[in-house]
Amino acid sequence: MRKIRSYDELVKLKSFEDRFNYLKLDGVVGDPTFEAHRYLNQKFYQSYKWKEARRKAIIRDMACDLAMNDRPIDKYLIVHHINPITIDDILNMDSSIFDLDNLICVSRLTHNAIHFSDDNILFCGYTERRPNDTCPWKT
Repeated sequence: MRKIRSYDELVKLKSFEDRFNYLKLDGVVGDPTFEAHRYLNQKFYQSYKWKEARRKAIIRDMACDLAMNDRPIDKYLIVHHINPITIDDILNMDSSIFDLDNLICVSRLTHNAIHFSDDNILFCGYTERRPNDTCPWKT
């Protein structure tokens, strides 16, 4: 049985880390998704109904990663299904695939981390900048 998650529950979590942990799927690279039926989700993502739901999610989340106001997404914004969609969902045009309670804005990095549960790419920290650290002839 699939765990049903929701946007309403997600936004009650205060930290980015908690929201990420709520969404991560524990998948691995190479896990099958739509495989030979990939054309279905590609057609779905080009539909007017999807584009309208996507637009509403972007406006609601103010184009911020996991709807965190301090994390605006500059490029590669993805509207992610909180509960992964299936072939049957698309074939039956299940209302959940358009439901704003099942959608969240994420960056490409966050999206990949959710699907592969790799929080190392999200929380790796930053290297402290030093004078001349970008100068190619200095070591």
